Amino acid sequence: MGLGAKRLLLNLLAGIAVVTTVAVIGIGLPAINDAIPAARPAPAGRYSVGAGVSIVPPPGAGLDATKTRPGPLNGTALFVLGSVRYAVVVTPFDGTLAQAAERLRAKISANAGYQVIGGKRPIRTTSGVLGQEGAYSSPGRDGRYAVFLANGLDAEVTVAGNGVELHDVMPVVQASIMTLSFGKEPQ
Repeated sequence: MGLGAKRLLLNLLAGIAVVTTVAVIGIGLPAINDAIPAARPAPAGRYSVGAGVSIVPPPGAGLDATKTRPGPLNGTALFVLGSVRYAVVVTPFDGTLAQAAERLRAKISANAGYQVIGGKRPIRTTSGVLGQEGAYSSPGRDGRYAVFLANGLDAEVTVAGNGVELHDVMPVVQASIMTLSFGKEPQ
């Protein structure tokens, strides 16, 4: 075999190696990612959402790892109970509770087909943090929301699911919402 034929063979083998590597990255890794479920069992006991805010997840809830991002200044946790999604989002906020509630209601209403229904009602966690709660509707799903403000942090809670399933899990979700804690609670 001549020198030119050896180079062609080496180039062919190198090309096959490159194509194989690209195929593994482009097809294999997404297939592996899809095979790993996003929802994992929620940890037992208190779960840190972020910025010192924590909550006790409902019994039997899953934690969607793809949508959960705890952090030192803010955080997000998404719990799953069947088709019901229960999200807690914590961000710094320097306004009033009324402003925080209006901001959450506006975020909900900004989604196409979503509308806040009824008024807002006061709510208080077991640790004494005052908040406001209400309801909303969206295409094919009903929802509840709550917002709490303490220590310069806004904790927004949204819960959504089909009417029957949402109704069935709301008692355990409501009990979980009541466990919301801001670390050092306001005096």
